[in-house]
Amino acid sequence: MINSNRVALVTGAGRGIGKGCALELARSGADLVINDRPESTDLEQTATEIRALGRQCYPISANIFDHAGCQRLVAEATQKAGQIDILISNPAYSKRGQFLDYPAEEFERTIQGTLTSGFYLSQLVAQHFVKHQIAGRIVFISSVQAELPVGLCCAYGAAKAGLNHMMRSISVELAEYGILVNAIEPGWIDTPGEHATFSAEQILEEGKKLPLGRLGLPDEIGKAAAFLCSAKADYITGTVLPVDGGYRYKDCRVDQGRLRP
Repeated sequence: MINSNRVALVTGAGRGIGKGCALELARSGADLVINDRPESTDLEQTATEIRALGRQCYPISANIFDHAGCQRLVAEATQKAGQIDILISNPAYSKRGQFLDYPAEEFERTIQGTLTSGFYLSQLVAQHFVKHQIAGRIVFISSVQAELPVGLCCAYGAAKAGLNHMMRSISVELAEYGILVNAIEPGWIDTPGEHATFSAEQILEEGKKLPLGRLGLPDEIGKAAAFLCSAKADYITGTVLPVDGGYRYKDCRVDQGRLRP
């Protein structure tokens, strides 16, 4: 459980992993400030579900792909909720494409939306922690693609690898303030975005090929986030926690015919 009266700011909380994190933090006792892009139609539904769990929730629409948007979000979050104790930093942008033909503007947008915005947001929240002497928690949502060279995902993998290194550097600097900084690496998670790319049949069949026989669920990432924000993780910082159902080792299984003794 998370200490009562703590407020968590979760970005990208309209659906998918961000929503899973927001709901699990609410179940663990936190009040929420949730964010999604201005055109999102999902944010209010997440807020309704959080309030049904008996927690306070303040939805804020803002584009956090630039510094000004991050400033507006943090200022409004602290104004509405009073303070922030936890940040789940979940901004991301990804578009698959061949390296040889990948547009420069898409590469720049991926780095901006996945790595640079994570820097902006975490810096602003950390400044709030230090100013108000809050021993806060920052959890970045990374990806197994930070470690795996997945084809057609050069920009996204580079951004997430940079995010992991940035997290470690931040954790070193913020340790003196009692601020804990970690990252979660989801594997293949069953989100609306995946269903926009693949059919339900493809997702089911590909899930069977994974070590645990299925894709992960957003709330399973949320449970990891809630753990890292709880007293049980008081001595954990600078750590990358894979929550991938063994995805990184899916090609190492004897039963898939890839290895033979």
